[in-house]
Amino acid sequence: MSAPLTLADVEAAAARIAPHVEATPLLAAPLLDEEIGFRLLVKAENLQPIGAFKLRGAFNQILQLTEEERRRGIIAVSSGNHAQAVAFAARAMGVSATIVMPRDAPRVKLERTKALGARVEFYDRLSNDRDALTRRLAEQEGLRFIHPYDDPRTIAGQGTIGLEIFAQTRAKDIAPDAIIASCSGGGLAAGIALTLQLFERAPQIFTAEPAGFDDMRRSLDSGEPQVNAALTGSICDALLAPTPGRHTLPILLACGAQGLAASDAQVETAMRVAAEHFRIVLEPGGAAALACALIERESFAGKTVVVVASGGNVDRADFASILDRSR
Repeated sequence: MSAPLTLADVEAAAARIAPHVEATPLLAAPLLDEEIGFRLLVKAENLQPIGAFKLRGAFNQILQLTEEERRRGIIAVSSGNHAQAVAFAARAMGVSATIVMPRDAPRVKLERTKALGARVEFYDRLSNDRDALTRRLAEQEGLRFIHPYDDPRTIAGQGTIGLEIFAQTRAKDIAPDAIIASCSGGGLAAGIALTLQLFERAPQIFTAEPAGFDDMRRSLDSGEPQVNAALTGSICDALLAPTPGRHTLPILLACGAQGLAASDAQVETAMRVAAEHFRIVLEPGGAAALACALIERESFAGKTVVVVASGGNVDRADFASILDRSR
């Protein structure tokens, strides 16, 4: 990164991607607020055309490709949401896309990525070197790599969510005390952090991760990058990056971000709460921020908290099974 990312980069990204992404709603559930003891607002990024916030960063990258890069094509790695975002944006821009995906990627994400016209190359999380495979394909075919989180253009694109949260809360005369964002490598939370200066009183940024895969929380606590011991083992397939990004962690450390984590059972509870109170479908990774807000209700008592519902790409049968467990 030649120069530190700033609010101006996020604002430029917003202007660039505006014709291609949705300004998603900020949802409220007053009856839930009474039950949990604080005001909870949900930024419904699951309503993007590909069902996840990743579309913002993907478009901000692909719209800045050179003519030569467009001609050669692009490559990305993803368990599904970044895959769909890159495939969607690439098709819109007439660029060929190759996606390196784990064999255990959710079927719905794999099928939609293929349906969007991307070529899929598989790897095994435990036995294959994903990065080596990606580098080999990129070098052999001259493909431009589109990073899922650790690229300034990706971070700036995801940060446009922060611009919308600011505009939407200001329009309702609401001053959020906290913003919670699901976290894999940290691109979403870091992008939002770049917009905090807009608020009269900056909200506290929290990252939300699966329990046992909380490398960002541990990194924020220690001030140094931490690595997860396991590569798989949570239903939150979208949040299993092994360590924070080189660009994202410094941004989050600089703004005093704090980390939270939720168990798979708590994430499933949040998926049910999202369906019942906000009438939205969330995948496990997309519900992690909501899960963390709910389990930290005592800490947030009397406050206003915005959570980013980052994705809603979940297999129908899995979602139905999770809803049924509450009966």
